[in-house]
Amino acid sequence: MNILFLCTANLNRSKTAELHFAAKDPVNVYKSAGLSQKECRRHGTTLCTEDLLEWADLICVMELLHISRIEQYTGRRFLNKIINLDIPDIYSFGDAALIEQLELSYNAKHHG
Repeated sequence: MNILFLCTANLNRSKTAELHFAAKDPVNVYKSAGLSQKECRRHGTTLCTEDLLEWADLICVMELLHISRIEQYTGRRFLNKIINLDIPDIYSFGDAALIEQLELSYNAKHHG
């Protein structure tokens, strides 16, 4: 399964999720990206593209705002692949508390 994690800048939340789950689960393929062109350009991180959204079997966003942004640019065609992990932008890259929240939310919403 191809799993895409998205946050605003692909700096902390989605990048941590990609690296954490890729190391833990070699069966699936994980990627991450950001949804703000301005923030991704500023930080030199990966910006989400329609190709990435097509590639993904499952899209995990961190906030409701991220779903709105995807819908704004691509309409409703990817909405059936999206789950909202509901993780606020208060964590640093690799933060143990962020990893704990990612695990709890991903397992509850993807497997639950």
